Amino acid sequence: MHDAHDHDSPECCATCATCGSPAEPSDRHVRFTWPDPVLSLSEQERTENVWLSHDTATSSVMMEAPGPGSFVRVLLPLRLDDGTSVTYGTWLAVRSDEMRRAFTVWLEPAYVDLRLEGHLANDIAPGGVLGAEASALVRDEDHTPYLHASTHPLLNRMITQTSPAALHA
Repeated sequence: MHDAHDHDSPECCATCATCGSPAEPSDRHVRFTWPDPVLSLSEQERTENVWLSHDTATSSVMMEAPGPGSFVRVLLPLRLDDGTSVTYGTWLAVRSDEMRRAFTVWLEPAYVDLRLEGHLANDIAPGGVLGAEASALVRDEDHTPYLHASTHPLLNRMITQTSPAALHA
């Protein structure tokens, strides 16, 4: 489950109402609400037992759930073969001490040096990348960290090469 918002929609203005970024019709943003492992919890368990960094899962950049674990939101921008791009706001499963470290520096100058290691917690088209080992770093102090490398061959290609636009329509 994810919430997609399209910067090319007629309702979209100079900035995206969902993420606040400048709206660019050639760059769609798709934001996953929950990490896939958290979806295995009942709605009641998600409501009562999951710690969120913000008021809702959609607006949160960190969450912790008994059982599934700790997660930090990361960005995965994909260049598409039609000249456009799609940026996924996805989740990275991290150790609880890594999430606490991220929480500690998130609004501090040290945020720019944040690097995270973990496993992708959402499956993204064409599929087969859920659980892939990945690392993320901060490219812009005003953005959540970006996935920048993976030992998983398919996820690494998604990060470094152009992807078919038809898979991300």
